[in-house]
Amino acid sequence: MTDSPGTELPQLVLRRHEDKRIRGGHAWVFSNEIDTAVTPLAGVAPGAAARLLDHRRQFLAHVLVNPHALICSRVVSTVEQQPFGPALLRSRLQRALALRERYSGGVHYRLVYGESDGLPGLVVDRYGDLLVGQIATLAMEQRREMLEQALQELPGIRVLVWKNDGGARDLESLPHAVQAAGSDLPATVQIVEAGLQFEAPLADGQKTGWFYDQTANRAQLRRFLTPGMRVLDVCSYVGGWAVSAMAAGASTALCVDSSQSALDAAQANARRNGVTVETRRGDAFDVLESLHAEGRRFDVLIVDPPAFIKRRKDLPKGEAAYRKLNQLALKLAADEALLVSCSCSWHLPAEALPSLLQSAASQAGCELRLIAQGGQSPDHPVHPAMPETRYLKALFARVCR
Repeated sequence: MTDSPGTELPQLVLRRHEDKRIRGGHAWVFSNEIDTAVTPLAGVAPGAAARLLDHRRQFLAHVLVNPHALICSRVVSTVEQQPFGPALLRSRLQRALALRERYSGGVHYRLVYGESDGLPGLVVDRYGDLLVGQIATLAMEQRREMLEQALQELPGIRVLVWKNDGGARDLESLPHAVQAAGSDLPATVQIVEAGLQFEAPLADGQKTGWFYDQTANRAQLRRFLTPGMRVLDVCSYVGGWAVSAMAAGASTALCVDSSQSALDAAQANARRNGVTVETRRGDAFDVLESLHAEGRRFDVLIVDPPAFIKRRKDLPKGEAAYRKLNQLALKLAADEALLVSCSCSWHLPAEALPSLLQSAASQAGCELRLIAQGGQSPDHPVHPAMPETRYLKALFARVCR
């Protein structure tokens, strides 16, 4: 789909008092906020661009619409003379690129982070001359050709892959597929982080292949490490934390993951950087209990699980899982150990994680003192009007017995 500037756009009118959040900078419009008696959502084609008005018919924003989704509209521009199209897309991409070049550097980073870059429904990670994109909304899916053209025009880009296999697509009834745009599908992605070389699977990998959001937190860990430390990396994936720690002077590192292919990749990444890691395959909870029975102890405990809380109703169960996993890890802590505990669950409030860790420490028979905290790396900028764009929490704590 190509949006034609000359085409008169449909209009959506908000109910009275529903404009405050949008005027404050939020990018989501929910279906129950539309005055459907005046402008029925059913009258707007799925994926169409529209003009969003307040109840007084004053212009608020240009939006992309899916009338069948709970988030029925997403803001793409608040300038009336700038509807969404190729020109605005290229401008947003150039601005996104400039931010990463200034605050991340190199050619390995998240290039587009959805609403934070004014491109809701789109995520793009850069791996040198390879871009891996993910589309989460029907409107962006319909504009894939426009996206491909603009992305491939960026300097230094040779290959574009769409890894559209995330659960977010289910919310807008979009199919799952992994495919390259006009080229063969690469098997892996290559990453350079802090001078270290990594490789991760693409089609079968997590997210787009790598977790750029933890870059700054891994750098923080390297600053805290002292030579000879023994490291435990729980839910290690392809060894980003463990290999980084070994390169910084750790004496040993054990990677725990349920995926053998991920552990094989972790060992390959270790060899690639001239270090070695030990691996243990299995459910993280079971493996930690086994390590305790074996009498193992570690000086650094990295607990970085997948999101345990994907929906608000999962909060109690997810909190219990975070508490239990950290409790099991803390039982393996040597005195004066360092705990790095992370959560990528947006539904877990930032203020809840310290109390969960305190409860876990009490059950494990030790004490914690928080010494630092972290979040997403600069290539995942947080939109101050959208708390939904802040999801990653990382706490660094001293462990005392």
